[in-house]
Amino acid sequence: MLVPSLISCAGLVCAGVTAADGPAVRLVVRGDDMGSCHTANVACVQCFRDGIMRTVEVMVPGPWYPEAVQMLAECPGLDVGVHLTLTSEWSGVKWGPLTHAPSLVDALGHFRPMNSQRDDFPPDTGFLEARPDLAEVEAELRAQIERALADIKGASHLSTHMGTPLLTPELAAIADRLSREYGLPLGLDDVGHFGGFGEGTDAPEQRAEALAARVRGLEPGTWLLIEHPGLDTDEMRAMGHVGYEHVANDRAGVTAAFTSPGVRAAIDERGIGLLSYADLLRE
Repeated sequence: MLVPSLISCAGLVCAGVTAADGPAVRLVVRGDDMGSCHTANVACVQCFRDGIMRTVEVMVPGPWYPEAVQMLAECPGLDVGVHLTLTSEWSGVKWGPLTHAPSLVDALGHFRPMNSQRDDFPPDTGFLEARPDLAEVEAELRAQIERALADIKGASHLSTHMGTPLLTPELAAIADRLSREYGLPLGLDDVGHFGGFGEGTDAPEQRAEALAARVRGLEPGTWLLIEHPGLDTDEMRAMGHVGYEHVANDRAGVTAAFTSPGVRAAIDERGIGLLSYADLLRE
């Protein structure tokens, strides 16, 4: 089980979801990149405490990972996944491996920003083109998992930042082996991909309206919504990279939507069950 199934549930009832079993529509709301910055940490907690998010993914190499650990200790009901990280995409903030991994870093010791070399990025910024050593990949991912398990009570699963640990069959085999070894599933079966809501350049209230509309139109089944909570702060406005300069507005829109009373009302009107990864994995 390597990646979430993106099978569409439109027009049918997914396996295991019937009127007798519970809500005909179920929604897993996942927030990614906790640990990447202070703003992401604050927004992820807000989306859980005041909103609809039930699962969060934590980046162990992230510069704000220690704060994330502290915050998660105060949110015992928030389901946590280990967000396996091999890239560092932003121009103004960087992170690198926990282990000695020369093939995974650039000349400054940071993870490279992109999965593959882009024409509009400087040289030596593509993960695959750097020919990562598979033994170094396995050691680094193992270190991230073990650090998270030592620091975070009840981590339930693995996920991947930018999909990097699944880019090739050889990389995916490592991720799958570690998933089985540590008993932390990687991905969910029998879920539909929710997709986006609105545009990253929209005003936050427009994103909330777009999510409410999408929720009202969901067909029966179990759906997975993955997004990146944030806030419009100086810190997040300073983040970005070529081609994605509106990070703060985009991610503030996610938080506005996840905490919107209108979105919550739409969920309640439809009788949608809000679940976490851990809830589904227990079934």
